[in-house]
Amino acid sequence: MAPTPSDTPEPNPLSLRFCGLEFATPLVLLSGCVGFGEEYTRVEGFSHRDVGAVCLKGTTGEARAGNPPHRVCETPMGMLNAIGLQNPGVDHVVREILPRLDRTATRYIANVSGSTIEEYARVTARFDDSPIDAIEINISCPNVKEGGVAFGNDPDMSARVVEACRAVTSKPLITKLSPNQTDIAGNARRCIEAGSDAFAVINTLMGMAIDAERRVPVLGNRQGGLSGPAIKPIALLKVHQVYQVCQKHDIPIIGQGGITGVTDALEFLIAGATAVGIGTALFYDPLVCPRINAGIADYLRRHGLPDVSALRGTLQTEGASTRS
Repeated sequence: MAPTPSDTPEPNPLSLRFCGLEFATPLVLLSGCVGFGEEYTRVEGFSHRDVGAVCLKGTTGEARAGNPPHRVCETPMGMLNAIGLQNPGVDHVVREILPRLDRTATRYIANVSGSTIEEYARVTARFDDSPIDAIEINISCPNVKEGGVAFGNDPDMSARVVEACRAVTSKPLITKLSPNQTDIAGNARRCIEAGSDAFAVINTLMGMAIDAERRVPVLGNRQGGLSGPAIKPIALLKVHQVYQVCQKHDIPIIGQGGITGVTDALEFLIAGATAVGIGTALFYDPLVCPRINAGIADYLRRHGLPDVSALRGTLQTEGASTRS
């Protein structure tokens, strides 16, 4: 018997396809902000159905204790963090943590970090043999064999990491691009050639805080990654620049950096992001996601757009207004 209208589910205007994966909403919980996924489920009122995907905490080949304290410092309109990739190592994550995750309502993305290209490849290969949905490569880590130069700030090194990871997995590869470089669009182009399926734009900017009375750095690591609303204008520009490369190859972008509300998320989608990452905002508004989802759905309705994908890359640059 044919289904009656009441039996037919309403289409979800927030759902989208990302590297062949179905996301229920365009919101992605960012790596380092929700632990290994299960921590966030302890928040009363949280539902996995509010997010399209969850990026797990950065994972290395072996367990790491992380940086000495202090590790977090609040700044005007943002936060500095220098956690130092504290994690139990990839074998523990795959054996003990992944089986406990509820994979019925959202997607899970592993975050791979390393100090050498070989470590990136080894961790990626371990995740390839797991139920994880996709793999994010954090190329902002320093290469110990190259004197501590961050992979993500050198296009050649970025491409080498992506190429090594691509060789050991068939899962979608998402390259997390650093804003601390000269030509982020050129780096993206090299990563696409090396096999990247998608990008996360951007990672944190490097910053510092000083205790003026004691005249010492606040963070035990001296420097840390700046996130939060302060970096939003930079992140928007970087997404727009990377989108100019990605649209030619139909490569999706997770736009991230300072998104705290509906308008922020809409701006990133308009600039070229397929999905948007929520990170620092979760620390002071753990239930921000349903509010952003409702706002995006309302915007789509008011503007006569069928779904969130129709909003991607719709920035009008011709005849843009100027301010004197």
